[in-house]
Amino acid sequence: MTSPSLFASRDFRLLLVGQTTSQLGAQVSGVALPLLAVVSLHASAFEVGLLGAASTLAFALIGLPAGAGVDRVRRRPLLVASDVVRAVLLLSIPLAAVFGMLTMAQLLVVSLLAGVARVFFDVGYRSYLPAVIGRDRVLAGNSSLEFVRASGQVAGPALGGVLVSLIGAAAVVLIQAGTFAVSALCLLGIRAREDSPAAPSARRRLRAEVAEGLGVVFRSRVLRATAVASALSNFSFAMASAVNMVFLSRTLGLSPALIGVVIAAGSVTVMVGAAFTTRLSRAVGEARIVWLSLAVTAPLSLLGAFAQPGWWTLLIVAGIAAGEFGQIVYAITQVSVRQQLCPDRVLGRVNATMQVVVMGLFPLGAIVGGVLGDAIGARGTLLTAGALLLAAPAVLWRALRGAREVSDLPAPPSAPRP
Repeated sequence: MTSPSLFASRDFRLLLVGQTTSQLGAQVSGVALPLLAVVSLHASAFEVGLLGAASTLAFALIGLPAGAGVDRVRRRPLLVASDVVRAVLLLSIPLAAVFGMLTMAQLLVVSLLAGVARVFFDVGYRSYLPAVIGRDRVLAGNSSLEFVRASGQVAGPALGGVLVSLIGAAAVVLIQAGTFAVSALCLLGIRAREDSPAAPSARRRLRAEVAEGLGVVFRSRVLRATAVASALSNFSFAMASAVNMVFLSRTLGLSPALIGVVIAAGSVTVMVGAAFTTRLSRAVGEARIVWLSLAVTAPLSLLGAFAQPGWWTLLIVAGIAAGEFGQIVYAITQVSVRQQLCPDRVLGRVNATMQVVVMGLFPLGAIVGGVLGDAIGARGTLLTAGALLLAAPAVLWRALRGAREVSDLPAPPSAPRP
């Protein structure tokens, strides 16, 4: 019997609407915040790098205990609280701008505190999804979520660039605050029942629970390789993100509206990749596609660094397009593999460990990118970041070679296959 469509599930639709909305807002403000720093506050490449570092520093500071905390509580209330906190924090930016009090220091503080809330949301969200749709449908669920959310990634930068030109970057941040509120309301409407967390009397010390999550990841050949490859990819992305706006605005001479259009045009492939991930996985194999997706696209992502003013700007569109396609296919498939291999009782800690390893390097990458941007220029920094990305598929291939499907992969040590 054919299983019913995921879209027939009211809970999945609510989750989809909430995440699509907040993703759109994130992409809009993803253009607005760095432009606010560069254009309105005259930030240097190093300061833009600090802004990117502040938004992800919390993953390194609290990621591991956050994972243990996620495994101790019901995940939906935690997700709602994270959305509400981020909405309130972002509201402070346009309020400060209205009174002429906005500073780079405030942007850094808001980014840092919103990053703390994001840690709990990201870890909880990946751990909550199997409870909403079932563990056997996580690949289809992740693909569907990423496809619809990718529509925000395509429309968001163009919309953000246009809105920045029309109403100013500070006011645009209001949009993201509103989308977090919508996400919280959608989560409140979900009825799926979660497994009860362990009773307080059955819990071990926080340190022991954190150590178990670390052990599951680093004793597993598969999880360890995806952690290293994801860390390399994110470090590369952080380096590039520190200079992207400088490169587009100052080197290529693009207006805010054109910057949004360029990013959106290249990001159309996110939707294509998300839409076809399930089919590609069936054709190539759920395990094999994890490394193959990056092996094919990572070399092409270097094209953007060779862009020049005029029609040669299309090279950066091509580079973004290739990179985004490979990254979305990789992201969906490696998370789905993890969700299928790991039992629910440690999934929060495993997700947190992966997030810390992956996102913990983002602040360092952003700072390195900012320093390199000032030292060797934006173009040289983009070339360096692109070259680093080439190592990721090699790491994955060594760990996953010979495996076609998830069933061909070994279960993580001390965590029998569910």
